[in-house]
Amino acid sequence: MKRAVSVSIGSSKRNKAVTVKLNGEEISIERIGTDGDLKKAAQLFTEMDGTVDAFGMGGGDFGTEFAGKFFRYHNVAWIADGAVKTPVVDGSGLRNTLEYRLAAFIEKEIGDYINPKRVLLTAASDRWGMTKGFMDADYECIFGELMFGIGIPIPLRKVSQLKLLASALYPIVMRLPFSWIYPTGDKQTVREPKFEKYYQWASVIGGDNNYIVRHMPDKLEGKVIVTNTTTPTDMELFKSAGVKYVVTGTPAIDGRSFGTNMMEAAFIAASGKNRKLTNDELNEMLDTLDFKPQIRELN
Repeated sequence: MKRAVSVSIGSSKRNKAVTVKLNGEEISIERIGTDGDLKKAAQLFTEMDGTVDAFGMGGGDFGTEFAGKFFRYHNVAWIADGAVKTPVVDGSGLRNTLEYRLAAFIEKEIGDYINPKRVLLTAASDRWGMTKGFMDADYECIFGELMFGIGIPIPLRKVSQLKLLASALYPIVMRLPFSWIYPTGDKQTVREPKFEKYYQWASVIGGDNNYIVRHMPDKLEGKVIVTNTTTPTDMELFKSAGVKYVVTGTPAIDGRSFGTNMMEAAFIAASGKNRKLTNDELNEMLDTLDFKPQIRELN
């Protein structure tokens, strides 16, 4: 049996291991959280290198590619340096392919329900595939980079503002401790409601699940959540808040949806190529496997 492992700097409370069948291959997929301990994560990459078929890096990215430039997360990307035999992905490949399809999927399945067509994207530049999909579907967007990334309550509404932000701030932000801009470890289990008027403005709230949950208000009556890496606890929280639908880019497996880094690693394991797959290869696999988003009605 082939094996794909996501080593995450997120909470160990979200750990999960299951077996899936992809391309006729049985793949063991497992998430291992290190509760914000970067050194422990680095040790796991080194110790398991060559013993598994593919790694995902969870709870952090190698960097962000936006507006034709790549901005490296200097203080987190190094943790995977010990993996020299086993390929490592952070999920950006699937975010740029699978997540682009989400808006069209939503329009087909529940388009009549969504009125007005407004979406709050917690970090648009980090999930550019999802963002571009909504823009191409003529949604009015609020980009939450300043709010969810560094706590400044200023919404961005234009791509030109995003590009200006990337050019001016990313070279600085990417050198800050990762925990300053993204919840890691036990911080992923703490909720501090903020920015409620922007949550309520939107019909759809899309982006990283930890960002969405971290600041969501107690009530989100009738909203649509578009995300990934949901656990049964997350689903109960959304249901109690009055969320109508939850759409995940990857289907639920044994009660939860895994992150794109985990599933991209599983695709590599199934392909047998022992390298990162191109966007064309990922799209081909998505079509071959009929790998589709999942929509769940909660209320």
